[in-house]
Amino acid sequence: MIRRALALILASATPVVADVSFLGMPLDCVLGETCVIEDYPDVDPTDAFSDYHCGLKTRDGHSGTDFALIDFDQMDQGVRVIAAAAGRVQAIRNSRPDQPYVPGTDLHGQECGNAVRIDHGNGYQSVYCHMKLGSVRVTPGQRVLKGQLLGEVGLSGLTNYPHLHLTITQGDALVDPFAPGQDNACSTPLQTLWVDTPKYTDAGLFTVGVSDGVPELDAVQSGAARRTTLSPADALVLYAHAFHGNRYDRIDFEMFGPDGMIFEHTARLDVDQAQLMRAYGRRAPGEGWPKGAYRGYARMIRGDVIVAVRHADVTVE
Repeated sequence: MIRRALALILASATPVVADVSFLGMPLDCVLGETCVIEDYPDVDPTDAFSDYHCGLKTRDGHSGTDFALIDFDQMDQGVRVIAAAAGRVQAIRNSRPDQPYVPGTDLHGQECGNAVRIDHGNGYQSVYCHMKLGSVRVTPGQRVLKGQLLGEVGLSGLTNYPHLHLTITQGDALVDPFAPGQDNACSTPLQTLWVDTPKYTDAGLFTVGVSDGVPELDAVQSGAARRTTLSPADALVLYAHAFHGNRYDRIDFEMFGPDGMIFEHTARLDVDQAQLMRAYGRRAPGEGWPKGAYRGYARMIRGDVIVAVRHADVTVE
């Protein structure tokens, strides 16, 4: 999606191969604790998709690396987006509202949302997407140091969850910083652009949703199980569809409503599973659920490390 949306962004430059790794973390968070890598660049040129490990942690046409926050509260409190390397700011955008994307909305080529583009002077450029409205702290032409504040993680552009989408380019070509210039996506990368390459985990969450009962897996896969509205008398069930779960992994559920937390629950895995679905919920109280907005989170956890997080929203009418 973002691949087609770098109009801000793509400026002509003469490609120069970098011989050394130079990228640091692009936001002020701790992977596996306060943020996760949700998606990697899609390295499959066909209509299929694959990350650089031939895994499932990407989407067709996905152009960058998504660093997702653990919840919306973090975005409200402010999570700093920082320069992954020193360079000169080429372009910014700081005018898009923070709001979940509504399918069918025309973003007029601004799918990247509020953004910053930096030329690093070594042939590579970095683009930071979906930043918070009004948070951008740099201007075109300004030189920045590695780790310098650029702005904050937001919810602008083509997104429904607070995360930073980082795209690396070389001139007008997209580059996977985990395996630059590598033809065989399944082999161990000979080089990365990261000074300290973030650890890869193949486990993740396909989707998280809300239903009015414990759904069957085929209904989850087809999307038939998902409800966006419920009546006050309906049961409130949060489900998660995960992949590559290991024995002793767990999925933590949390559901919040207008009056605060409704439930929290931990589902533990007792065997390795290539694909799995877990769900937890509550029947409606005697007086029914209060009308309003509800939000649930599912987090997949391995040991003490959060490997994936997704959310689902529903409205009680």
